[in-house]
Amino acid sequence: MTSEAAELLEILWGRASTAPVSASQLRVLFILEHNEGINLRTLADALGSTPPSTSRLCDRLQAVGYVDRRPSSTSRRELRLFLSPRGTSFLEELRTRREQALEAVLAQMPAAKRKALAEGLEAFCAAAAAQMHEDDTMDARTA
Repeated sequence: MTSEAAELLEILWGRASTAPVSASQLRVLFILEHNEGINLRTLADALGSTPPSTSRLCDRLQAVGYVDRRPSSTSRRELRLFLSPRGTSFLEELRTRREQALEAVLAQMPAAKRKALAEGLEAFCAAAAAQMHEDDTMDARTA
């Protein structure tokens, strides 16, 4: 049931449209939103990609005005990556469209089922956060 719900959510969110960016580019925007000023290598590591591939993703995002590259204050060779104001606006608009799509579905559910879903999702988020924290702790110990 969880897989089916995730797939339906993906379809629903796809209808909210992420154009003009690909799924990979959208991941870059989300990462930059939470890690402003990271360098290319750190972004590539977060994506599980190579720096050249990540650089090409950033080139395309910079071309549409969603990403800014700025020189590092500590290294003349290093560039820092930032979400531009236009990129921030894009993410806000995307989230609004996604929320509207979700609200339309939730409005069709009985109130008791919406409440149960909210409680279940809250528990899921807590468990996922705990699992991710545990994984991060294990990675730090083995690094």
